[in-house]
Amino acid sequence: MIKIGCTAYSYRDYLNDGRMKYEDFIEEAYKIGLDGVEFPLYWLPTKDPSYLRKIRRLSLYRGLSISEAGISTNFCSPEASERKKAIEAVKEGLEMAHELGAPCLRVFGGYVPEGYSTEDAINWVVESIKSCIDYAEENGVVIALENHGGVTSKADDVIKIIKGVDSPWFRVNLDTGNYLESTYDEIAKTLPYAVHMHAKVALLRKKVKLDYERIKEILVSGGYNGFLSIEYEEEEDPKIAVPKFAKYLFEIFR
Repeated sequence: MIKIGCTAYSYRDYLNDGRMKYEDFIEEAYKIGLDGVEFPLYWLPTKDPSYLRKIRRLSLYRGLSISEAGISTNFCSPEASERKKAIEAVKEGLEMAHELGAPCLRVFGGYVPEGYSTEDAINWVVESIKSCIDYAEENGVVIALENHGGVTSKADDVIKIIKGVDSPWFRVNLDTGNYLESTYDEIAKTLPYAVHMHAKVALLRKKVKLDYERIKEILVSGGYNGFLSIEYEEEEDPKIAVPKFAKYLFEIFR
C-alpha cells in the first residue's frame, strides 16, 4: 500500500522564523493523519545524536514512520576540493539519518557549470557517490538522488548516474513536480529506481497541476509500494493547504 507522508520542508516559513520546530511538525503530521514524516536536516537546533534520537522517539510515539532524511548537495564542480566537501556532507548526513532511523538520505546532483558538458557532470556525480557507498552500507542508509533539475533534469541522465554507481545502496527520490517535459513518461521511466517519492501539487515553475489519478496508474503498474511525501510549495498557508492535499491523496490512493 502506498503511504502518504509529508516533508518538514512544506512548513519551511514556519521553521525559518521559529514558529515551528520539528517537534511541532510531528504533531501537525499526527493531526492530519499522515503515515509518516520526512526530515530535511536544515532546521536542526543541534546535530547531537541525542536530539535526533528524541525526534525518532517522538515520531514513534505518534505512530509516524520516518520515511527519509535530506541534505542539499552539489557534486557538479570541476574542483575536486569542492566535490570533497559534498562527499563529507553526505557522510555526515548518513550518520544523522542512521541516528534518526531514516532508511534513506535524499541528495541533489547539482548544476552543470558553464563550459562543461552534462557528461562531465554525470561523471563527477558518479565518482563522488561511489566514494560514499561503503559508508552508506555501514550506516544502513540508502542514498537517494532526487531529480532536482540541473544534471538530473532528464530521466535518462538520472538512470545513467544510478547505473554508473551500480550499487543497491544508491537509488532515487522521485519528485513528481521536477520533470518539466514529458512529465508522466519521465516519472514512469525513473520509477523502477525509486525508493521514495515527493508529491508536489503542481509542476515546478509551470504551475500546472499534476494528475494523481494518472500518477497512481504509473505507480500501481510499476509496483511502487513506498511513500508519497507531500512537498508543498504553493502560496496558501501550509497549515491549511497540506491537510487538504493529503485528503485528496488519501482519496486517490486508499
